[in-house]
Order: sequence, then C-alpha cells, then structure tokens
Amino acid sequence: MQEKRYSQLSEYELKQEIAQLREKSRKAEQLGMVNEFAVLERKTVMAKSYLLNPDDFITNEIYEIEGDPGSYFKIDYMNGVFAWGYRLSGDQEQEALPIAMLGKLKNL
Repeated sequence: MQEKRYSQLSEYELKQEIAQLREKSRKAEQLGMVNEFAVLERKTVMAKSYLLNPDDFITNEIYEIEGDPGSYFKIDYMNGVFAWGYRLSGDQEQEALPIAMLGKLKNL
C-alpha cells in the first residue's frame, strides 16, 4: 500500500496519525528507545504543521520555539508548512522549521 503524504491527508486523517504517533512515541520513551522517540516526535510536529494555516505566520515577525524556552525565531519567508529564517540566539544561519514548532508572537 502506498502511504499518503501528510499534505494529502484530511484533517481527520491527520488527527488519527498524530494520535498513533503519540502512542508509538510514548512506548518508545518507556522502552528507552531514544532515537526512535526523537524520530516519532519529529513526525508528530510535521503532521501538526499540516493542521495549521501557514498564512497565520508572518514574515519578519518573531516567534518562540516550542520546547525550547527562551529561544526565538525570526521568519524571513514561508515555503509551505516551513518557516525559513534564523534563531535570534544563534549565528544567524538560515534554517527551516515546521510551523508547529513556532509559538505565539512575542514582542521583544
């Protein structure tokens, strides 16, 4: 069976996938399977990104990076469900983050 891409799934299918990934992730964490846990967590973030509207993320605005308190990301441009920009605390090297990793707007 050909697996569908997240972009081809309905909202219901995405929510089902997220629930399955969370369950697998929980089991991997309990079994101490660190690499498997990390992969499943990334897949969950990607699936969540497809439930969000990329138009809600504004270029040149600053967002907090979810799961990394005190880290901020400034968006240069959007490409699908990825925000391209740079971390304010880093070396300002451009990178892409799935939009589900970006938290509420922050006024710095």
